[in-house]
This record gives sequence, structure tokens and C-alpha cells, in this order.
Amino acid sequence: MLILGIETSCDETAIGVVEDGRSIRSNVIASQVDLHAAYGGVVPELASRQHVEAIVPVLEEALIRAGVTLGQLDAVAVTYGPGLAGALLVGLNFAKAVAYAAGLPLVPVNHLEGHIYAAWLGRDDEPDFPALVLIVSGGHSDIVLMEGHGRYRRLGQTVDDAAGEAFDKVARLLGLGFPGGPAIDRLAATARPSARLPRARPDGEYDFSFSGLKTRVQRIVRGEEGETPDVAELAAAFQESVVDSLVTKAVRAAEDHDANQIVLSGGVAANTALRAVLRERSRIPVLVPEPVLCTDNGAMIAACGYHRYAAGDIAPLDLDIDPSLKIG
Repeated sequence: MLILGIETSCDETAIGVVEDGRSIRSNVIASQVDLHAAYGGVVPELASRQHVEAIVPVLEEALIRAGVTLGQLDAVAVTYGPGLAGALLVGLNFAKAVAYAAGLPLVPVNHLEGHIYAAWLGRDDEPDFPALVLIVSGGHSDIVLMEGHGRYRRLGQTVDDAAGEAFDKVARLLGLGFPGGPAIDRLAATARPSARLPRARPDGEYDFSFSGLKTRVQRIVRGEEGETPDVAELAAAFQESVVDSLVTKAVRAAEDHDANQIVLSGGVAANTALRAVLRERSRIPVLVPEPVLCTDNGAMIAACGYHRYAAGDIAPLDLDIDPSLKIG
């Protein structure tokens, strides 16, 4: 079964073709990083306009690389939320047009669920339920218990900034540019933490809060807490705090709910320290997608769409976006 996946929830115009939910036939991504870097973050209106310009060439390239035509596809899967409203509208309306023109079913996909299914792309083993899922991205930090395909129970979430958002804001404070996550990851690898920074809600159940950590870094940068440390050391201390908070709660949740494996997903899952520490501290197998599959991509939407289509989840052509869509 060949599924086309379309993803435009933020600043990547991404389309992929996946066979039987696992094998990537193509995965084309048009990034807007250079466009938004000058503004220190994603500008929604610019993102939407860029999607309009890029989406047809990206589709054509995805079909060429996959070696298929629209007539050989079985369904069109598309992200309809969560994300930036304007960006979502471009992808959803384009998917509707493709589905209508080719006579294909339209499959709605939750962006967060798409990130989860990225973990099994290119793998032969089946999911071992229940699985504890840690979704960490620019807009989300969620702990979810995956009890089966399409069956989720959210155990915890961020109460303010998401982990990826905190990385971007702290990188801006440190003068590292945008996107902040990769910049901090690279710099932190060159130094030891300058001090132990606060952990996000260490005594809570499974929720996170990163705004206090961000404020602490801001005070340090402004010299309000004594001598300002080396930038690399401060970046390492910040990253250590975020990683420790995420891993501690994920491992605890997995143990409390007898999970058989942990799935790490979302853009922040590309962080080398997070991947390493989670694998080191978990007593059960940890699945992490390849870095290119951690960030937004069409293949993950197609992979998720395969399972949604198999379950009979087909949307009418009047499907609307849901920018605040949750999971679990």
C-alpha cells in the first residue's frame, strides 16, 4: 500500500511516499530555516506564503523519487493540526485538491501522532504496546501512553514553554541564532556545565515547566547572579537541566505504567544528549527515529496515515484544520 504524506504545520514543506507504513520511497523536505533566521523565529505569514510557492515542486520531486504516479497511490494523508493555522490551510487544501483530482481517499493525521510513527520507519519490528511516548518539539512537550494503534492516554504535558521553544529562547539570549536547538547542542558538546540549573517541576507528576529555567538563564546572562559564565558552559548547563527533566519524568512514567518500550519523538529528539541519556537511564528499549525523521517530514505523516487508513479513518473533503489539536 502506497500512502502520500503531506506536512505543512510549521516551516517545512514536506511530502513523502511510504509503502506499507514502514518503507520510505521518498521524503522531500523544503526547509525555510534561512528565511526565518533573520527574524529569530518562524514568521507565520511568511511560512504560509513559502508553502504556497514550494508545495507543487515538492510533490513533483516526491513522486519522481518514489518512482510512482498519483494513480498508483492508495491514499493521501495530510496534517490537519496542530500547528500554524495559515500553514496548515495550505497543506490541507492542497491535499484535498490532489485527493479529488486523483480520486483518492483523504486521510486526516494528527501532527503529533505522525511524529510517533516516525520511530518505526525503516524498521522491521512491531510496536511493543504499551509504549511510553515522549514527544518533544518547538510547540509540545508531552508524555503519552500508547496502548495500541490510535489509542493514547496523555499523562503529562508542559504547562508553559515547550522544550524546543525554551531552546530557541535561550539560544537567542546567548546570541546563538535560530534555530536554537542544534546551536545549543553543538556548543554544549564543547564544555562542561557551569552550574546546576533548576529542574522543571521536579516534584510534580509528569508535567513540565521550562519558563523558570529560561528566566534563570536570562538573569545569569544579564549579570544579576554574579559573574557571567562562559557561553558554552552556560549552554551545557541549560541543556543538562532540560534533558534531566525530560528523561527523569519519562523513565518514571514508563516504570509506573509498565511500558514495554519508550519512543522518543519530535524535533528535540534529534538532540544528541537527550538521545544518549534516555538510552542510558532507561531499563527498557528506547526507539528514536533518525535525526532527519525527528524534525517535520512527510514520511511520518504517510506512515501514520497508513494505520489511519487501515482503520477506516477517511475524511470528507470539507475537513477543516484544528491548530490546537491534542493527542490522548
